[in-house]
Amino acid sequence: MSSMTTRSINAAGSATRSAAQTAVAAFAAILLGSFLLYGVGFAQPQQIHDAAHDARHSFAFPCH
Repeated sequence: MSSMTTRSINAAGSATRSAAQTAVAAFAAILLGSFLLYGVGFAQPQQIHDAAHDARHSFAFPCH
């Protein structure tokens, strides 16, 4: 019975770690995406701004 309890605790612990890792990865992806859309979109060099502007239009993201 003891080994059965240990197995269920280990399974629950690995599921929790997996959910936490997924949440961290999702948050990192959101930060990176936000930087690419807004950080590069407001960049001063015209070529970088134009590339971001065209990318926003290709994803149907309203920018003006």
